[in-house]
Amino acid sequence: MPRRLAAALTATVTAALVPLLAQVATTAAAPGTACINLAALTIPNVTIKSATVVAAGPFSPSGSGTPMTVPAFCRVEATARPSSDSDIKFEVWIPPVEAWNGKFEGVGNGGYQGSISYAAMATALRRGYATASTDTGHTGDDMKFGQGHPEKLIDYGHRAVHVMTESAKLIIRDASGRFADRSYFVGCSAGGQQALSEAQRYPDDYDGIVAGDPANNRIRQTFAFLHSWIATHDKDGKPIIPQSKLALLTKSAVEACDAIDGLKDGLIDDPRRCHFDPAKLLCKAADEPSCLTAAQVDAAKKTYDGVKNPKTGEQIFTGWPRGSEGFGDAAGQSWRAYIVDPVEPMRVGFFKYWLFHDPNWDYRTIDWERDLAYAEQKLSHMAAVDKDLSAFKKRGGKLLMYTGWADPVVPPQDTVAYYEGVAKTMGGIDRTRDFYRFFMAPGMGHCSGGPGPNQFDHLAALEQWVEKGIAPDKLIATHSTGGKLDRSRPLCLYPQVARWKGTGSSDEAANFSCVAPPAAAPAAKTTTTGGHQ
Repeated sequence: MPRRLAAALTATVTAALVPLLAQVATTAAAPGTACINLAALTIPNVTIKSATVVAAGPFSPSGSGTPMTVPAFCRVEATARPSSDSDIKFEVWIPPVEAWNGKFEGVGNGGYQGSISYAAMATALRRGYATASTDTGHTGDDMKFGQGHPEKLIDYGHRAVHVMTESAKLIIRDASGRFADRSYFVGCSAGGQQALSEAQRYPDDYDGIVAGDPANNRIRQTFAFLHSWIATHDKDGKPIIPQSKLALLTKSAVEACDAIDGLKDGLIDDPRRCHFDPAKLLCKAADEPSCLTAAQVDAAKKTYDGVKNPKTGEQIFTGWPRGSEGFGDAAGQSWRAYIVDPVEPMRVGFFKYWLFHDPNWDYRTIDWERDLAYAEQKLSHMAAVDKDLSAFKKRGGKLLMYTGWADPVVPPQDTVAYYEGVAKTMGGIDRTRDFYRFFMAPGMGHCSGGPGPNQFDHLAALEQWVEKGIAPDKLIATHSTGGKLDRSRPLCLYPQVARWKGTGSSDEAANFSCVAPPAAAPAAKTTTTGGHQ
């Protein structure tokens, strides 16, 4: 839905300007608009608060913490109000014309956090991109913002990123004198959900999209958070499995399944092929650090199994994979952050403030069948599970998706299920690969981290695909310890897997080939709603 700028002022820079403002001349060479004049632009339903030149060097936006090192740029701060109850803050950062690569990158958010993703913007800026980010229409991670505010939920669900994107393109056009040659979106976790939502709902927004560890099946994932919390806490709300035994579960699962792929490297290649039974750790007598009590075994099994409809047996949402329980001390790379540590079910605000409008709602009253159906009907804008991507494909868009096999937040089995569902809808994997490619990272946690290689340049691969027609068949990922690179490995085009050639170091990517898996892994069974979500 293109929009016109009602006014665009001509840049006039005189010799009398102070040295800092002299940068404006290079920030917007004719026929563009000088940075300081961008604040006067008129965009429907958008108010530009300020437009200022930021000098190269340390930069710390208000409330963003440690200063970042950035090149010089024009910073535009704005607010969009597409509805009477909307208040969407967003920023657009634009390099000087001579430093601009001619492209635009929108960046995503994490969790339910309402804040500008400054670090991601700085990364894009250093690569020469003009970039934009939004707080999605609220501040902070507290889900109370949506209580009684259905328009704010739509903003958070998908509208804010779209409005940011349209506005940013126009602002960049006026600053530089032309539209960006290419537009990309990059996001992980909630940003991965935003990425898939863009491809599904607004296929014309971006030429290329990176969707990492996408929390796109958000409604059912939230029901799974509730199920896993109930499974891992006693009647008083105390955790059944202590942190130390999460690490024991991971260690035992890896020992049981590491060599399934023919190489003992400390990684579970595909958790769907791992059938480690936590009952093997059952204490023979008293509770000890090296074993699990019967209650702990039961809690682990229920978390692996996922949530099912108790009446029909339907798999509502997959469980968490073996190997994701606790491979590090960081809460964000184990079951601690979203399952064990919270004092109440994670994202219970979804039920209290968004679904039932009752702050005193008791999670024990959940009806897995009735309440799920109600949630998917009422809050469909929160999910991004539409498997028909024909509009995105038709416009020539390219989508690169990745996820970690040891993700303790967004179970990778669900991400696989979505990809396979799209492939089925679009006429098979071969046809789907024409525009949508998927890469799995063994041993990688949520968006990064974990014992497996977890750093790779997905955007460079996407650029080659979009701009030169060179589709990625693999991504080279690395792992570092203490800042020193100690392992590299190819991430293969799904469903291919990386296999060691039998010679050379198994810590070097060059000694691996991407091959078809020896036998088809069992298909993921998570169910998602159909249609345009």
